[in-house]
Amino acid sequence: MIDLHIHRSPTKPSLRLSEWLNVLRAGVLGMNDGIISTAGIVLGVAGAQQSSFMLFIAGISGMLAGAFSMGGGEFVSVGQQRDMQRATAAKQRQAISDDYPKELAELTRVYTAKGISTELAQQVAIELMAKDGLSATCREKYNIELGNYFNPWHAAISSFFSFFVGSILPLLTITLVPAKWKVAVTFFAVGCALLLTGYVSATLGQTRRRKAVLRNLVVGLLTMAVTYAVGHLFAI
Repeated sequence: MIDLHIHRSPTKPSLRLSEWLNVLRAGVLGMNDGIISTAGIVLGVAGAQQSSFMLFIAGISGMLAGAFSMGGGEFVSVGQQRDMQRATAAKQRQAISDDYPKELAELTRVYTAKGISTELAQQVAIELMAKDGLSATCREKYNIELGNYFNPWHAAISSFFSFFVGSILPLLTITLVPAKWKVAVTFFAVGCALLLTGYVSATLGQTRRRKAVLRNLVVGLLTMAVTYAVGHLFAI
């Protein structure tokens, strides 16, 4: 078995920026899905003219099913990513053991490609390979930091609770607002929430905010409209 353990300080390291961003990404997506999915479910039931109790049961069921689905999906996805990182690191360690000069030459080419002179690049590569060749080559060739793999539990917990929190808004509006206004209020409240999650998602992803917000809003409102219309077809 190949040991990829590296020595660390006694204190527990904090999450790196990349992992914090991964957790936030999972949280925002989970909340967004919680809002849209639960709103779609309760509006579909509302369209079928069901009682407030039935709306509540449908909403709770969708909330729990969606939260476990999102959390489990993130756990599997990030866990697979972590396994791939570890396998790549193990493969790279073997490559260094089998052909050290080749890996040294590849690391040198990485630095020359960044604009460093050949002589200096070779000197840097030699020193890094002598100190910790596995860490240096994994970082430069595969963007992997040894020992700092993504934790699937962080993403899973973030997705689970964010989906749960996102589900609360449509669930409360559809069950607590008077029957005359519950559908309209739910549409409005969910629309506002989608504007917020779209903005946050675009900010984290460093993409165009207006486009992301409008896209998120349109998809959410369309989902709710379709489910409400389908439910209305089966109105009692």
